[in-house]
Amino acid sequence: MSEQREPQEQPEELETRNEEAGAAAEAGNEGADATEDRLQELEALAEERRDQALRAQAELENQRRRFERELENAHKYAMEKFASEMLEVSDSLEMGLKAARETQDVERIIEGAELTLKNLNKVFEKFGIQAEDPTGQRFDPERHQAMSMQEDPENPPNTVVATMQKGFLLQGRVLRPAMVVVSKAPTSPNIDESA
Repeated sequence: MSEQREPQEQPEELETRNEEAGAAAEAGNEGADATEDRLQELEALAEERRDQALRAQAELENQRRRFERELENAHKYAMEKFASEMLEVSDSLEMGLKAARETQDVERIIEGAELTLKNLNKVFEKFGIQAEDPTGQRFDPERHQAMSMQEDPENPPNTVVATMQKGFLLQGRVLRPAMVVVSKAPTSPNIDESA
């Protein structure tokens, strides 16, 4: 029996194999370097996104605070324009009182009061405040406050027959209900059936 021997590698083949192993090792090192570079890129990108998120969150917080401040100021100074317009009415009343004390002319006092009332109504109109006199209208519990009821054969029941105090609306919403007297059906006299 003869043993078979593996042929021994030739020095050229050995050299080729060593070169291939070196190339594979180098490729492995390059792959590791590329992976390391990619990892650093991703970490930098993650840090950049984190910074952007923090900035966006800070901006939202600043904006929320700004809105709260503006809302607070709007509540505080909402009446500023109205109050400044009412100053004219106040001045007019003061001048009217001064004139009333200095004169006995009732006509001038009435004229001054009418001008002041006209000025007040102009301010009300400018700010969407409407006076409401519901006399003759159907009673509406949402807009009217019934102070009393009275029999009235001329009007149907639940009709406003008199306005004791005007109501006021602000932009169509009840600011103060009108105080009214409401009609009710006349009571029929009791007829004695035993007679």
